[in-house]
Amino acid sequence: MAEKIFEKDVRDAFFDRIYELASKDENLVFITADAGAFSLKRFKEDFPDRFINVGVAEQTMVLLATGLAMCGKNVFIYSIIPFITQRALEHIKVNVCSMNLPVTIVGCGAGISFGFDGPTHHGNQDIAAMKSMPDMKILSPSDAVSSMLSADEAYKSNTPAYVRLDKGRFDQIYDEKDSISTGAKNIISSNEYNIISTGFMTPRAVKVSKMLSDAGYNVGVTDITTIKPLNKEVLCDVITRSKSVFVIEEHSVVGGLASSVSDFITDNNLSVLFHRIGLPDKQIFEYGD
Repeated sequence: MAEKIFEKDVRDAFFDRIYELASKDENLVFITADAGAFSLKRFKEDFPDRFINVGVAEQTMVLLATGLAMCGKNVFIYSIIPFITQRALEHIKVNVCSMNLPVTIVGCGAGISFGFDGPTHHGNQDIAAMKSMPDMKILSPSDAVSSMLSADEAYKSNTPAYVRLDKGRFDQIYDEKDSISTGAKNIISSNEYNIISTGFMTPRAVKVSKMLSDAGYNVGVTDITTIKPLNKEVLCDVITRSKSVFVIEEHSVVGGLASSVSDFITDNNLSVLFHRIGLPDKQIFEYGD
């Protein structure tokens, strides 16, 4: 029996969709810095001329992607989050963003999902780094379906994009008939308390909402699939009808989604009790799942 999309690892859902897009578009090129994924094997076997492994050389990968994009290619580059978003940050800024090229940066290992690999592999500062880049679109899927749809959004964006992938199988949030083109969706509605979340934390937030509902609290959940640019209409609606808003994310409390929501509240003179829950602003040396 074929595996259903919502049963897939979020990485496989993304790369399976990239394969489908590449089968129809000969200008789609995939470059990896020695990072693998199960679903990439098929791409490498069927499109060997459009699959490049540069080795552990993220800066070189960005430069190669820049040249290919300038020649009319739609380029996807892939590595573990801290290596691709921070080691190659200057190259992304100067080459990809300054020329507004159609290069999609795919980072795997959001937050501390590579927990057993330790602090070198923690992806807890990537949103802050990528958010500071002009013209950069940031996509953060929360389940396999939205991961697949993020591939579509990045492919058609024709601008620099960053896709923040986690790893593993998550509870289903979206249906295959859904769209993530708006970048935000009210999963559970409430006029009292609302959680705004992204990525892996959205399935967690839904569980929290159900637990608190049993205790008599009405807690809504809004999922953010596009961190930049934010859907201001959805945000304004959620905030203005809330007594309290909680932003929960697997990222440093500095510079992540919560910071963007806080800026939005301040810039628009909104009045709400605001709370942020994220990883602490410290060096995280802990290991574990």
